[in-house]
Amino acid sequence: MITIDYFSDVLCVWAYGGQIRLDELQQEFAGELLVRQRFLPLFADTRTRIGEGWKDKGGFDAFGRQMQEVCSQWEHTRLHAGVWNDCRPTSSTTSHVFLKAVSLCLGLEQAEDDPNPEVRTVFDRLVVQTRTDFFEQAKDISSLPVLLELLGPTGIPTDSVMEVIGNGEAYAALHRDEQLLKTYGVLGSPTYVFNEGRQLLYGNVGYRIIASNLRELMSSHPVEGEPSWC
Repeated sequence: MITIDYFSDVLCVWAYGGQIRLDELQQEFAGELLVRQRFLPLFADTRTRIGEGWKDKGGFDAFGRQMQEVCSQWEHTRLHAGVWNDCRPTSSTTSHVFLKAVSLCLGLEQAEDDPNPEVRTVFDRLVVQTRTDFFEQAKDISSLPVLLELLGPTGIPTDSVMEVIGNGEAYAALHRDEQLLKTYGVLGSPTYVFNEGRQLLYGNVGYRIIASNLRELMSSHPVEGEPSWC
């Protein structure tokens, strides 16, 4: 079993567009691959990152137009016209804490391996739904009430999620992701981390490159200190 730590921000358009590659990867290597969803605070403060960072270019409206240009290159995306123009989440942190809370409730934070692939699939779908609610429906996913509405189809009790948010466990789990990204040297979203941090693929990387790295790892029988030819 090969493990990938997949770092992304739910508000990152490249992670939204790149979801199709992650889906294909999990389908092609089903039973041989464990993907652990990790989160990084790229859009933890959108008023600073976009409002101030893009001030000279036109602020949120200009950023929204750029997202439309980016997504126009992808046939599989359906970007809502209101993204960053009308709908402006203040932070991705709310979503990340919420998702970490769900992961804790499902027992995924404690699992070293993948004891129940169906449970992990439930979580992976919730991550995707959170992201698409923003990009395709222009919902403000920095609002906790908006996020809690996503729990309905999953059967996960709202009270359980709120408990691990309220007692700080979800924040601690998110902090561990942030410490891990520093350990690995992750620079942005999305980033695939292979081989316990020895290999990183960052950004808009083609599917064949990602798959080739996986095949190389699966075909090798590593000896400690042996160089990787990926």
